[in-house]
Amino acid sequence: MDKSLSLDAEKINISICYARPGLQVLRHLQVDKQCTIQQAVLQSEVMQEVPEIDISSAKVGIFGKLKSLDTVLREQDRIEIYRPLIADPKESRRKRAAKK
Repeated sequence: MDKSLSLDAEKINISICYARPGLQVLRHLQVDKQCTIQQAVLQSEVMQEVPEIDISSAKVGIFGKLKSLDTVLREQDRIEIYRPLIADPKESRRKRAAKK
């Protein structure tokens, strides 16, 4: 058996994204099969490019669904790193409704 084929079989392809006004970061990575969200984010080096990301407090998800940092990844998962909310959406709606 070809060793390169067996090594690739132990890897999965994932992507990591982060966005804020004026900046969009998208990284495609190959990681080990048992890799967690936290391990993948650290491997991606996205935090070096975007120093305001604090992975210990940031909310993360896969395809729009919140996940914990210890979630094990699957082939083609897209990890999303979410920014903290500037304003509470419920409070913003209440204020808009009160103005009407």
